Amino acid sequence: MKTCVITKKSSIVGGGYSNRTRATQFNPTGKKRKYLNLQKKKIFIPELNKSMRIKVSVQGMRTMKKNGAYATLLKAGLIQAK
Repeated sequence: MKTCVITKKSSIVGGGYSNRTRATQFNPTGKKRKYLNLQKKKIFIPELNKSMRIKVSVQGMRTMKKNGAYATLLKAGLIQAK
């Protein structure tokens, strides 16, 4: 499944409307699935002196940059405390 391991977010379904449709009568153009910006990353955790590969969204990468890789992965439940 396409889910971020840190933020636990997945895809959403959104409706697509053109501006011309909005200007005239209600005429839906159908539903469209919007996916996350998932990346496969190899992350080094200095506290454990170990690397791991994860599928993480760009929002999750920003969270790791802000809080640190060890604290973020510990909170997500991907690693155990030493």
